[in-house]
Amino acid sequence: MRPEPTAEANAYREEVKAFLAAQLPPSWEGIGSLDAPEADRFTDEWRQTLYTSGMLAPSWPTEYGGGGLTQVEQVVVAEEFAKAGVPTGGPNDAFGITMLGNTLIKLGTESQKRDYLPRILSGEQVWCQGYSEPNAGSDLGNLGTRAVLDGDEWVVNGQKIWTSAGHLANWIFVLTRTDPDTTKHKGITFMLCPMDQPGVEVRPIRMISGGSDFNEVFFTDARVPKENIVGEVNGGWMVAMSLLGFERGASAATNHIAYETEVARLIEVAQANGKANDPVIRQRLAAAHTKVTIMKLNGMRVLTRFLTGDLPGPDAAISKLYWSEYHREVTELALDVLGAEAMAPRGKPAWSVFRPDPIGSDAFNTQAWVESFFNARAGTIYAGTSEVQRNIMGEMVLGLPKEPRSDAGTWAETKS
Repeated sequence: MRPEPTAEANAYREEVKAFLAAQLPPSWEGIGSLDAPEADRFTDEWRQTLYTSGMLAPSWPTEYGGGGLTQVEQVVVAEEFAKAGVPTGGPNDAFGITMLGNTLIKLGTESQKRDYLPRILSGEQVWCQGYSEPNAGSDLGNLGTRAVLDGDEWVVNGQKIWTSAGHLANWIFVLTRTDPDTTKHKGITFMLCPMDQPGVEVRPIRMISGGSDFNEVFFTDARVPKENIVGEVNGGWMVAMSLLGFERGASAATNHIAYETEVARLIEVAQANGKANDPVIRQRLAAAHTKVTIMKLNGMRVLTRFLTGDLPGPDAAISKLYWSEYHREVTELALDVLGAEAMAPRGKPAWSVFRPDPIGSDAFNTQAWVESFFNARAGTIYAGTSEVQRNIMGEMVLGLPKEPRSDAGTWAETKS
């Protein structure tokens, strides 16, 4: 389905454009034109501007500090911000606002909403995600981080890995094993854990691109107040999957803008160095353009689902699978377009390990192209591997029979 913009949404688009014109300098070319220190300073200042203007969480209810906008209006904000080359928040807001905040609005208690949501927006609480473990990445239901109730607190022991931006956070929402003697997915609890306490250690992981955006987090007798449970004890799997739906689905309606810009830059490079005259390269560029268009149409489908007010469902796996495999493919094409230049890259580092460089980025920055190629390898692994996404789609969307498993039963039985 293709949701048609309402007159109100079109009017709001003009308001967003006017806001951007008033807040950005006349010479603004996009955050991609700034060097790293300038971009960091701009992001911090821009986040504060959005916070004071009520545009940091545009679709949250106003009583929790949000803008009270519809989902369509939120997409309008994201579209116009992407076109202008400005972020919608800070580096950890995808975890605090998009994932946890939206989950608390749907599933949290009223006390949790009033306690956490304003602090997320103010920046007092900076969040990261504690899901994957060394032995439970693709099979998240196999997680082994344990939590045992001790009076009014849960005592947490274990390890999480691939914790994006964990070195910047002071809170982590974490999945723990609270009942090892029931089936794996029923013995998990979703907890809100402060990180600035004894017993929580963050260790950066050095990536092939040189960055350290991913981390390991170790818990040694860390403490979580029992009121920091979202949902039911041993009922965290449903909360975790709802949160993943927000992670994978919320940006689907606007993802295509960044990828369209990336393809345009790649075409510019191919035209400049003559690779566009190669019929094979030209065909691959055309295929990339076509796939981004399909990404846009799929985003409209996701937006249509959001308009019903339902919680995100397992079909959110479609978007994650699609963009991650597409980006791996197009960055391989980028290195073929660069040719020998890719062996000795020059220029600024890639803007993000997760997404294409934003508007304003230099198309001829070979360093960013090469780092994007490295980073795209991880895109088909983090936030659920491609294999897991296909299983979700097959079993939960298409209704196909589940694959046979050798580790059925309780978590404790699988470890014995």
